[in-house]
Amino acid sequence: MKFGKSVCIINVGGTKYAFPKDVIKDFPLRRVSRLHSCASEREVLEVCDDYDRERNEFFFDRHSEAFGFIMLYVKYGKLRFVPHMCELSFYNEMIYWGLESSHLEFCCQRRLDDRMSDSYTHFTEEHHRTADEFSTDASSNGKRDSKWLERMRRTFEEPTSSLAAQILASVSVIFVIVSMVILCASTLPDWKTAESNFEEEHRYTDSLEHPSGIIEAVCIGWFTAECIVRFIVSRDKCEFVRRPLNIIDLLAITPYYISVTMTVLTGENSQLQRAGVTLRVLRMMRIFWVIKLARHFLGLQTLGLTLKRCYREMVMLLVFICVAMAIFGALAQLLEHGLDLESGNEEYASIPAACWWVIISMTTVGYGDMYPITVPGRVLGGLCVVSGIVLLALPITFIYHSFVQCYHELKFRSARCTRSLSAEFLN
Repeated sequence: MKFGKSVCIINVGGTKYAFPKDVIKDFPLRRVSRLHSCASEREVLEVCDDYDRERNEFFFDRHSEAFGFIMLYVKYGKLRFVPHMCELSFYNEMIYWGLESSHLEFCCQRRLDDRMSDSYTHFTEEHHRTADEFSTDASSNGKRDSKWLERMRRTFEEPTSSLAAQILASVSVIFVIVSMVILCASTLPDWKTAESNFEEEHRYTDSLEHPSGIIEAVCIGWFTAECIVRFIVSRDKCEFVRRPLNIIDLLAITPYYISVTMTVLTGENSQLQRAGVTLRVLRMMRIFWVIKLARHFLGLQTLGLTLKRCYREMVMLLVFICVAMAIFGALAQLLEHGLDLESGNEEYASIPAACWWVIISMTTVGYGDMYPITVPGRVLGGLCVVSGIVLLALPITFIYHSFVQCYHELKFRSARCTRSLSAEFLN
């Protein structure tokens, strides 16, 4: 901030807060911290609603009581809803100031999930635009990328942002499907026989010279080029490498180059290469390409976001299963084998073996490969099945509400990009 006094006054709906200029720089609320990087009054007015230069006062026409509760979060690290205020309205205020639902206390997150699943509200364009602005790197000091670089970034990162992005996404999906078809077909016995005969007839010593190898090389080349371009146009290179989908891209591409490198170094033919366990594992890692479809399909994105937000419920579910496995496994081993070591059920000779029976019983799969033969063991099996149904159903409600919320959020974001594409096409 290259103007104003050393003390800044934040006026939110008539309630004033005074802060030193240095505090504004590292303020926990991203909208407030943006004021420090503003070099002119014009940039200030893009962040706040009004500015008084004489008093160095920044005015925000927002809910003052909601901001008071947000300031409690800044001071004490706990964020809760304002009493007698709509949860969705308070969530709107949170988004405006740069907070997310994860900043709420656990009980308030549940209230928000329930409310959003019942009646989802569409946030204003200003709020979504603000969230996009806050996602930029803070170290850029207010500098903006050129229009073509931003357009390239949106083309590769947002499939619905433009017509070119849709075409690029369609081509990428086609390459994924082709690569998956080749991978699945290569495991068929008839395919392997025909490939061996074809290699013997044409005396191919390198799998890259085979038609399937050429198709595979073309797909890998496309994925590699796409990954490199997305890395070049990304705002934050470190953040790009840490993203899960980008890690999956690297895991899907790297095995091919390792396989080619080993082929060049060892000089072995394709048959010997396929016989290697390591190379077969690397070839199967190409199945990660299927997850690349998450960039282009809303359902897979919703599933991933739901698992990310519901990790507490997933851990709780795993704890329930582990505790039940320990209890029922020990009892099953005792009733089926431990009481009569000579004529006992040998399939329950150990607790780990009994735990396998517990997990398939609790999930009501019941392969039938092992089952209790004593009356107490069968009674225990019935209790195990009923307990499994109850324990697995307990966290499902929370996961369902989170899934609905994630679906509506991603659906609205996709619809917003589609409207932007339509306006661009009409203009």
